[in-house]
Amino acid sequence: MRLTRQTNYAIRMLMYCAANEGNLSRIAEIARAYTVSELFLFKILQPLVENNIVTTVRGRNGGVKLARPAAEISLFDVVRVTEDNFAMAECFDSDSECPLIDSCALNSALREALNAFFAVLGKYSIQDLIDARPNVRMLLGIDELQPRAVAAAH
Repeated sequence: MRLTRQTNYAIRMLMYCAANEGNLSRIAEIARAYTVSELFLFKILQPLVENNIVTTVRGRNGGVKLARPAAEISLFDVVRVTEDNFAMAECFDSDSECPLIDSCALNSALREALNAFFAVLGKYSIQDLIDARPNVRMLLGIDELQPRAVAAAH
């Protein structure tokens, strides 16, 4: 199983917001920290907002912040909304022409593996990732920024 670049950066964006707790994070700052384009991060932002993982504040002093505490956002929550397809093999597709589709042991084994993958992701939160790196704020350059207090979300 390989996660997409979108999922990878969605998790990174959430880690940035969690490390910058109490302040709004600007997409430009997050893009600079990870050396990725702002446009790419804006594309990732939409499913995170739609699924109440992040919230945005518009305006000159706007930005993004976590919609709920980092400890309440599991990696599975993120993967679920950023990945399009969890088909580990062709036989996961409903239009597969394999004659064994309904009775294949491979299909069952792969489904069990996928469920185990989801279960492990569900055990880890964005906060766990932040806690694993006590110097994450310094690594992301957050301490060098001028803090902007969190305002009302739109």
